[in-house]
Amino acid sequence: MSVNVVRYQHEGDVRWGVAEEGSVFPVAGDYPTTRDFMLQGAARARDGATTAGGSIALSAVDVLCPITRERQFICQAINYHSHMRESGVDPASNPFNIFFRKASSCLAAATTDIVCPSHVEFLDYEVEIGLVLSRDVSSAVAVGEDDLASYVGALVLLNDVSARDVQLPETQFYKGKSYRTFGPAGPWLTLVTAEELRRFPELRLRLSVNGEVRQDALASDMVHRPPATLTELSAVQDWEAGDLLATGTPGGCALQAPAKPIALFAQLVSPARRQALVRREAARNTKRLRPGDVVEASIGTDDGSIDLGTQRNEVVQA
Repeated sequence: MSVNVVRYQHEGDVRWGVAEEGSVFPVAGDYPTTRDFMLQGAARARDGATTAGGSIALSAVDVLCPITRERQFICQAINYHSHMRESGVDPASNPFNIFFRKASSCLAAATTDIVCPSHVEFLDYEVEIGLVLSRDVSSAVAVGEDDLASYVGALVLLNDVSARDVQLPETQFYKGKSYRTFGPAGPWLTLVTAEELRRFPELRLRLSVNGEVRQDALASDMVHRPPATLTELSAVQDWEAGDLLATGTPGGCALQAPAKPIALFAQLVSPARRQALVRREAARNTKRLRPGDVVEASIGTDDGSIDLGTQRNEVVQA
């Protein structure tokens, strides 16, 4: 059975603990970073190696972001068939696995307010499954379904918050997706076994805004799945235990592909004019995030045996 582990602060100390039925059971040992925990503490947590001090009520601790900021935050773009279609991309004609990075400084706890920068007018959401890597890799590897658990030690709930009126006109992902608080993660890491990873396609991703469900899909809709993705990524770069790979979002985002004539026109105008067009369309978009909106996201199997938890974030103006 999967084990949910929180990184938390209590009485001035930052520790890791197993979260179970409203309580936290501190894991024996000191693990300053997510890398330290994945290399040394994860096995202890799974084996039940908690401290002799007993449990603490989960409500009595400050739950922190489970991914520490020195870790790499790697992402996949348009990696669900449904999101491809709503983005105006034909899945049959686009075989490429697209990677990008988010700044690790955007990582935040699961209940952190999402701060909308003053110049951003088109704020969007993307619920995603994060892979938390469990070993260092410094050369190309071939990852298969049967050995995925040798590379992925945990899963984590993510929201890839995006400033579309920065991302699209500037034709880059990094800046528009990296403002501080644009990466709520957690509330916990879900430590998974090989058997549980085989149930990856059964994970259901859900996101609502002010109670209205916007995204609801299974991970089986994913185009490039974890084994093939990690194989391809290892040919490009190194990674370390505790690094994070966000695997893309399903359909249901506020951003939708414009009509083809508008899309073609946007490619011909200057970047400044393109930004004005995006913001004009944003003003008409009732699904974009605005200050005061409450975003709730969750991921888990329908039978509840794998539960990545729930996030609740309010959008606030900078």
